[in-house]
Amino acid sequence: MVALSFAVLVGTAILTCLFMAWVLGANSNSPPFAPAIGANAISTMRAAFVIGLLAAAGALMQGGSISETVGADLIDGVAITPLAATAGLLTAATFMAVGIYTRYPIPAAFATTGAMVGVGLSLGGDPAMATYQRLGTFWLMVPIMSGGLAYVTAILLRRDDVPETVGVPLLAGVVGAIVANIRLGVIPDPAADQGTLARVVSRQFGGGTTLAAGVDLGTVLVTIVVGALAFYWVRQRVLVSVESGIRSFLLVLGGIVAFSSGGSQVGLATGPLENLFRIELGLPGTVLLAIGATGILAGAWMAAPRLLQATSREYAQLGVRRSIAALVPGFIIAQLAIALGIPISLNNIILSGVIGGGLAAGSAGVSKRKIGFTITFWLLTLGSSIVVGYGLYQLLAAIIGG
Repeated sequence: MVALSFAVLVGTAILTCLFMAWVLGANSNSPPFAPAIGANAISTMRAAFVIGLLAAAGALMQGGSISETVGADLIDGVAITPLAATAGLLTAATFMAVGIYTRYPIPAAFATTGAMVGVGLSLGGDPAMATYQRLGTFWLMVPIMSGGLAYVTAILLRRDDVPETVGVPLLAGVVGAIVANIRLGVIPDPAADQGTLARVVSRQFGGGTTLAAGVDLGTVLVTIVVGALAFYWVRQRVLVSVESGIRSFLLVLGGIVAFSSGGSQVGLATGPLENLFRIELGLPGTVLLAIGATGILAGAWMAAPRLLQATSREYAQLGVRRSIAALVPGFIIAQLAIALGIPISLNNIILSGVIGGGLAAGSAGVSKRKIGFTITFWLLTLGSSIVVGYGLYQLLAAIIGG
């Protein structure tokens, strides 16, 4: 009887994880490709198909760090049980579903973090104050970093003394250099859980020469080469046709951001089940990430087209250059969050980027009232999800037995 009830709890928890991942795939991974659709660089249905594949790949290759943070670092003194995980995921998914239905800006990272803190406290755990301080500092810095990077990017693209045949390829070179150094689970590394393209290529050619601050010379050289190749590819296309070259870069950039989005978002769905899969079931983390990736893939393919059509109209009004200015910081900050294991909402980053890019043009393009409303809703989401998560676990434990 005990084994049967545990199996039912595990099955329920997995289904809830899939539902949360489905919501994330439908809602949180669409913005990266919306600018490319608005610029007529790709059709809506093809974009949804590519988004699903790229976000699922990002979830599998980069989702581990944030999943561990959500599952183990938000509360001290207790392990998240299957029932608590179910309560937390139900709370977060419900908040997200309400946001989609009412079109209110509910960030997935805030809803999930608050829900897991609530169920953890309900289990009798202690607040993980060090983690909260780290998350809070990063979240407060996101609008500054994203808006600032977008502002600088937009200024670069608007300068008369920097022709687009130089400015756009320069941005591509920076993105390429960063791509060479993002950590991927499929790349082995003797000194880390995840390796990078730059390090693995450096080792293949000898590497080993260390510069100041422990930086490997081979890694630096590979980074420069990849950045130069990205610069060259985009420059060649821009020289043929400025508009066509910019659209090509926008399309590739959207794909990279969609990949990063999957890596940064899947942990919000899989994190609550970390203890169940790794400790109680003894399964590797890739199994859990695969479940999350499946849900994200299904959500993107089934529900993303409708959202893409709506958001692409907004990005079409922004224009391709301001869209690039919004997506570049989105990619950089998403990868930084993944490296630090910090749950984020990509929509929040891109919104800040849109505002920063708009300021470079003399107008943010987003009303102060809307900005204030959005920030207020973010804070309300974080606080109320803690309360709801706490209460829902208490209710389920009283009915089912925790």
